[in-house]
Amino acid sequence: MKVFVTGGTGLIGSAVVAELIRAGHTVTALARSEVSAAKAEAAGATVLRGGLTDLDVLRTGAQESDGVIHLAFSNDFSSPEAVTRAVTEEGEALAALGEALLGSDRPLVTVSGTPAVPGRAATEEDPVPTDGLVGGRGRSVLRVLALASRGVRGSAVRLPRTVHHDGQGGFTGILTEAARRTGVAGYPGDGAQRWPAVHALDAAVLFRLALEKAPAGTAWHAVGDEGVAVRDMAEAIGERLGLPVGAVPQESFGPLGQVFVIDQPASSAYTRAALGWEPAHPGLIADLAHLKG
Repeated sequence: MKVFVTGGTGLIGSAVVAELIRAGHTVTALARSEVSAAKAEAAGATVLRGGLTDLDVLRTGAQESDGVIHLAFSNDFSSPEAVTRAVTEEGEALAALGEALLGSDRPLVTVSGTPAVPGRAATEEDPVPTDGLVGGRGRSVLRVLALASRGVRGSAVRLPRTVHHDGQGGFTGILTEAARRTGVAGYPGDGAQRWPAVHALDAAVLFRLALEKAPAGTAWHAVGDEGVAVRDMAEAIGERLGLPVGAVPQESFGPLGQVFVIDQPASSAYTRAALGWEPAHPGLIADLAHLKG
């Protein structure tokens, strides 16, 4: 299968591109910069130059492919305005990709987040939020899934708050960056809140499986660890970096602080049973041992 991938040079995207090529697919990767283009080519992908705002480029990439995996996102959480811009940009990009695939029965795999459900672990049947800071992402994903009635095999891989590899990545990576900057491995709230997590290499396998066989209009959970206490993450970070561990105000994490204090475990039991996906790489706490002090 010839697969068009956006965001193919980031932590998750690099793993997805490698997994697709290993499985015998060919990959065309969207690349905005020379550095990203060189990285994609070194991984074995063909490069299509452009960014998420280049809608005609996105349409071309989708039309010339047998399927699309969308991973690109601006990951600028510096302010509510920056997040809003990133969400709007992604929504317009997904609309362009979906438009290019109408009536083709080809797959469009997009990315989402596991929802938070009070009192229990979220499942694949739970809806993604469509309000709040990043609610626009949920609305964009729902529009992709609704394309099932218009001849697009849309599906969503829901990623947990931390996708990690060699101790880096995700919301836990933000905790690490804050610890390096402030000299304290901090956790917001009481630290008992749990975040799900998955190794990037395991997540990559699920993206491939969704591309190859997920039915239209379905959502899947790329969850390895159902829920790791944020305080345990901070303690692992503190141990690796040689820093004290303690509670810090949620405001220390800017717009994300309100999300960081939520207990949000998630299950992937249905995904494992239905798609035959089984995580095989280290869990989050074990992977944090790879952090460099």
